[in-house]
Amino acid sequence: MVDDERTTIPELATLVGQDPGLTSRLLTVANSPALRRGTQLTSLENCLVALGTRLVRSLATCLSIQKLFDQQMPVPAANLSAFWGHSLLVAEVARSVAVAARSPHPDEAYLAALLHDVGELILLSALGPPYARLLAAATDETGLQAQETAEFGVHHGEIATWLTERWELDSSFADGILFHHATAEEIVTAGELPQLVWLAHELATAEDPAALIPALPAEIASLTGSTDLVALRQQAEARTRMLGEAIGIRFPEPITKAMVWQDLSTATATAPSDDAEHELSALIGGMALMQPLQQDLFALENEAELLLSLRESARILFDLNRIAFLFLDIDGKKLSGEGIGAQPAIFRQVSLPLDTEKSLVALSARRQEIHASVGAPASGLIDAQFARAFGTEGILSLPMISRGRSIGVMVCGLSNAHHARLTRRLPWLLNFGRIAAVSLETLREARTLRDAAENAASDRFHRQARRVIHEARNPLGIIKSYLKILDQKLPADTGVRQELEILTEEIDRVASIVGRMSEIPNGDAGEAGIIVGDLLRELLMLYGDALFQDKSIRVEASIPPTTPRIPCDRDSLKQILLNLWKNAAEALNPGQVMKITLTDHVVHNGQAFVQIRMDDNGPGMSDDAMRAIYKPRDNVGSSPRGIGLSIVGELARRQGIAISCHSLPGKGTSIALLLPKLESAELAVTAEPAERLAAGEDR
Repeated sequence: MVDDERTTIPELATLVGQDPGLTSRLLTVANSPALRRGTQLTSLENCLVALGTRLVRSLATCLSIQKLFDQQMPVPAANLSAFWGHSLLVAEVARSVAVAARSPHPDEAYLAALLHDVGELILLSALGPPYARLLAAATDETGLQAQETAEFGVHHGEIATWLTERWELDSSFADGILFHHATAEEIVTAGELPQLVWLAHELATAEDPAALIPALPAEIASLTGSTDLVALRQQAEARTRMLGEAIGIRFPEPITKAMVWQDLSTATATAPSDDAEHELSALIGGMALMQPLQQDLFALENEAELLLSLRESARILFDLNRIAFLFLDIDGKKLSGEGIGAQPAIFRQVSLPLDTEKSLVALSARRQEIHASVGAPASGLIDAQFARAFGTEGILSLPMISRGRSIGVMVCGLSNAHHARLTRRLPWLLNFGRIAAVSLETLREARTLRDAAENAASDRFHRQARRVIHEARNPLGIIKSYLKILDQKLPADTGVRQELEILTEEIDRVASIVGRMSEIPNGDAGEAGIIVGDLLRELLMLYGDALFQDKSIRVEASIPPTTPRIPCDRDSLKQILLNLWKNAAEALNPGQVMKITLTDHVVHNGQAFVQIRMDDNGPGMSDDAMRAIYKPRDNVGSSPRGIGLSIVGELARRQGIAISCHSLPGKGTSIALLLPKLESAELAVTAEPAERLAAGEDR
C-alpha cells in the first residue's frame, strides 16, 4: 500500500490498526523526543503523517522479522489467532460504542481497547514458562488478574499501562487499559474513556450480551443512549472476521477470550539439533529476513533519517535502546561522532584513534568484530565513559562493515542480563551492522553522484550564460553608441539631454544584469551614497509613461525638493522599485491610482530612516504573493510575479531595507520601504512612527 501512490493516509491507518504490535511501535516512535512536535499524538493517522510512510514501512518490516526469529517462548498459532481476534473485537466494539456515545475521540477508544491485553504478551515474553503455566491454568480474566498479582506482584493491565505511560500519552488513555477489569461499582466513578473501554470489553467477552445489558450500571448503560448494543456487538464481530480474512488469520467460533491460552503449558520450543546447524540457520535466516529492511533503508533520502531508522530498527529487533554512532574520518585513522545529533555529548566530542589498544570500540572497528565490555576484562576509561553516558553497566560495539572495510561502529548501552540474551543473536546483529554500513555508504554515494550531476549542470549553464552575455552585449553597445551620436547631433539647448543620460545609465545597468545572469548584486553603495529623491524623479521620468500613463493609470508622486542621501546601491534600489512598479502596473486597471510618497525623518528603533511608500486602489495582493517577498527564489514556484517579488525581498535584505506590505482584496495595496540614512541626524520628536508607516495604515 505504501508503494501505491493512490493509497490515502486513512486507508493506511486502517491497515496498521489491525496489528497491535505495529500500532504500539508507531505510537512510541511518533511520540519520541526526536520526532515529537507539540502535543502528543494518539491518532494513527496523525502518527503516520508525522513519521512518513517510509519510516512506517521500515518499522513494519522490523516487526515482521521479530516475529520470525524471536522464539525463546513459542506460542501455538491457534493461541495467537484467538488473542488477536479478541483484541480486534474489543477494539471494534470500543470504536462503535464511542461513536454511539458521541465521544470526540473514538480512535483513542479503539487504540486503548486494541492494546488492553498487550501486557499478557509482555509478561509471557519476559517470564516465559512460569507465566505460560499461569495463563493455561486461569479459568477467567478476573481470576487471572488476581493470580498475576499474587504470584508476580503485578497484573497485565498494569504492565500495559506502564508501557503507554512510557510513551508519555495522556493518563486517561492509559487508564482505559488499566481499568478494563474494574468492577461495575468501580467503573462508574471513572472518566468517559475508561468507561467506554470497560463497556466494550464486557460486551466482547460476554457469552450472552443480551443477558449482560440489563445488569449494566445505569451510568454505563446511558452512555450510548438507545443504541442496540446486541446488534452493535454482532456488527463488530462481523467486521473483526472480515479483518481476519484480510490478514490471513482464522478466528475461533465464537471469538471469546476463553480460547486464547488453552493448552499453552504444553508448548515446547523447537531448536536446531546442534550448534553448527543453529549458526548456519541464523546466518541464512539473517540474510534472507534482513533483506526487506535493507530495501526500506535504501529508500530513505538523508543521513539523519537513516540514522533514526537504524536506531528504531535496533530497538525493535534487539531491544537496544541506547545507541550512538562513531564514524571513521576521511583518512580512516580516527573515530568521531561530531555533528551527529540525538546521542550523548561524549560521542560528539571524542576523537578516538583506530589503533589504540585501550578501547573495545576501536578494537571492534579494527578487527570487524562485535565486542562487549560486560563479562570481559576491563577496557580503557573511554569505554567506561561511554557506559556512564548511557547509564548502563557496559557497552556493546557493533562494527559497520561495507565492502570489506569498517566505516564506523554502533556503540550500544548494555546490561549483563541483556548481554546474555543477545549471545544467540550475534550473527544477526553482525549482519545488521553490515546492512547499516551498506545503506549509509549507498546514501553517501548517491549524494556524491547527485552533487556531481548538479555541478555538471551548473557548468553547462555557465557556458551557455557566457554565450548569452557575449551576444547580448553587442546590441546593447550599439544602442549606447547610437545614443552618444544622437546626443552630439542635438542642439545644445534641447530639453531631452537628461532623458538621454538616464537611458545611457539604464543600458549600463541592463548590461550589468546580463553580465551577472540573474545573480543578486553585492550592492556596494560607495561612500557618498545616493540622493533618493533624485533617483525617484529619474525613474518616473523614464518609466512613468510606459508603466502607468500609457495604461491610463494616474500617478500621484509626493517627493520633497530636498532629500537625504542613503547608503544603498543605486542599481539594487532601481531594481526593487521597478519590480514593485511593474507588478502594480500589471494589476491596476485604467482610471485607478498609484501614489508614490517619499517621507524623511522616520524613526525606527532609535535610528533615522527615509520611507518610500506606494499605495494603490487596485485589486489587492494575495497572501501568497505578499509572502513571496520574504521567501528565497527557489521556494516561490514558477510564477514570474513570485520570482520578481522574491528578488525584491532578497535585494532589500542585502541593502538593509525593511519592507512591509498591507493589502485587502478589492481595496488596494500599500507597500512601504524603510531606507537607512547615510548618517543618523538628530531625531525630531515629531517624527512619524515607522511602525505605523510600515504597516500601511491610512493617515
